[in-house]
Amino acid sequence: MASAAEQLASNLNFAAFAKAEDLKKRIWFTIGALLVYRLGTYIPLPGIDPAAFSQAFQSQSKGVLGMFNMFAGGAVQRMAIFALGIMPYISASIIMQLMTSVIPSLEALKKEGEQGRKIINQYTRYGTVLLAIVQAYGISAGLENGNGIVTDPGMFFRISTVITLVGGTMFLMWLGEQITARGIGNGISLIIFAGIVAGLPSAISGTLELGRTGALSTPLILAIIVLAIVVIALIVFFERAQRRLLIQYPKRQVGNRMFQGDTSHLPLKLNTSGVIPPIFASSLLLLPATVAGFSSTTNLPGWANALLASLGHGQPLYMAFYAAMIVFFAFFYTAIVFNPKDTADQLKKHSGFIPGYRPGERTAEYIDYVLTRITVIGAIYLVVICLLPEFLISATGVPFYLGGTSLLIVVSVTLDTVAQIQGHLIAHQYEGLIKKSKLRGGKRGR
Repeated sequence: MASAAEQLASNLNFAAFAKAEDLKKRIWFTIGALLVYRLGTYIPLPGIDPAAFSQAFQSQSKGVLGMFNMFAGGAVQRMAIFALGIMPYISASIIMQLMTSVIPSLEALKKEGEQGRKIINQYTRYGTVLLAIVQAYGISAGLENGNGIVTDPGMFFRISTVITLVGGTMFLMWLGEQITARGIGNGISLIIFAGIVAGLPSAISGTLELGRTGALSTPLILAIIVLAIVVIALIVFFERAQRRLLIQYPKRQVGNRMFQGDTSHLPLKLNTSGVIPPIFASSLLLLPATVAGFSSTTNLPGWANALLASLGHGQPLYMAFYAAMIVFFAFFYTAIVFNPKDTADQLKKHSGFIPGYRPGERTAEYIDYVLTRITVIGAIYLVVICLLPEFLISATGVPFYLGGTSLLIVVSVTLDTVAQIQGHLIAHQYEGLIKKSKLRGGKRGR
């Protein structure tokens, strides 16, 4: 089966793509949905003075709000209806997954299959609404405290802002689910991907403009380009890296025929959690700063101002929190998506075993042993990729779009999307082969 799949994958070409009508429909739907998202990032909130807000945003753009603006596809800078982006949904997903791990009733609900997952997804949506309401109200209050940002402050402005921002987040959540079901790849990741890619041209041109004016030296710009290429190469290498465990199947007899034992491999990705840890970590870091970032003109306590200052890019506290949360979510998400015990039970059910280890509990312990150690390497890789470029960004003023986190998301989502497209093409070719074999069988029967 594996060799047939590899042969089909090697034969993929534009002719096969042209015949895959369902795949083309999925791609066009994905493109259309992402265009709708990009259009929403240019529709401003009612009652905002764009010039006054732009001036206020520039004073905060080098802090956490700059990162938040990157994930929102520039919607924060324009204070658009999608300014909250998809981050409340991601935060709610984190909270729900943590609760699922510690609350037995939710854990039992998760094991009920499709129906249980639907109920958990519904709880996640409710959590998204609550978080979005809190963040949206904080943003509306922070905007009113700005100098001339709101043309007509008052309760009506706050209510309309909350309704607009919460509605924008819920629409993006629905749009992401539609992309996942009817398009290509993970819809939430693609929405974040589209926002980052949309800002790359302006970020590159802005960096070149800094070089033209002398703010950045030519050797430094060349070093940034080389660093970006190296980071992309490392991401591709580590995202494709696997630890393959040898699986053997014993000889078996079916009727009077004896079948030889077979061997295969259990692939364990070096970075099983993918791009989720930096997204989750960024989401939690952005959550408390969403409101406070706009409140520089208010009389905040001294400790609050110091905390906000320490959460800026390049600051030790920000880096420490970011690294710690990336490591935590790398292990946490790996434990959610891959269960060694279930894998060992499946191998035992199909008479497979790892040489040198008894089927069942000993096999599960060995898989967990290997998975834990490669996850350590994967977590270190994520921390290095996400944090090292941030020091350069904080020191030189290069836009966030050229940082390690943004490159990790762009490259990882691109690899996943290409894999999804290849999977659809392989499935289409299998269907074509099955139809041809049925037609040949029918002709022979005649």
